[in-house]
Amino acid sequence: MLDVNEIMKILPHRYPFLLVDRIVEVEEGKKIVGIKNVSVNEPFFQGHFPGHPVMPGVLIIEAMAQVGGILAYLASDDEIRKKISYFAAIDKVKFRRPVVPGDQLRIEMEMTACRRGIWCFVGKVYVDGKVVTEAELKATFADK
Repeated sequence: MLDVNEIMKILPHRYPFLLVDRIVEVEEGKKIVGIKNVSVNEPFFQGHFPGHPVMPGVLIIEAMAQVGGILAYLASDDEIRKKISYFAAIDKVKFRRPVVPGDQLRIEMEMTACRRGIWCFVGKVYVDGKVVTEAELKATFADK
């Protein structure tokens, strides 16, 4: 299990763009589970949408990417760990229902392949045991 301080040692993101509060499960090189607690105080709720706050779907995808990035980092050697990860592709995204303040995202990411420096993941995000978002993501590492 990783808390937010340990996550910040791995990811370059900081508030308000750090979208992972903790890691609760890791099967190194295979699978990871992260948690994001969605608070009404999130800065994006001011404009998305006033009177009807909904977490932007792109930020849910970003949270998935951050959790996947942690999995890739933990499975990498010291040379890769000096680099930063970037999106390479986002495919087959489906949003099943809105995410609202008070929800807790359970972000489950599974690594499906790693070829020629491209990391492939499939992931699902759950709230209260129900899928709210799913997607396939690809990432790569590059110099900072």
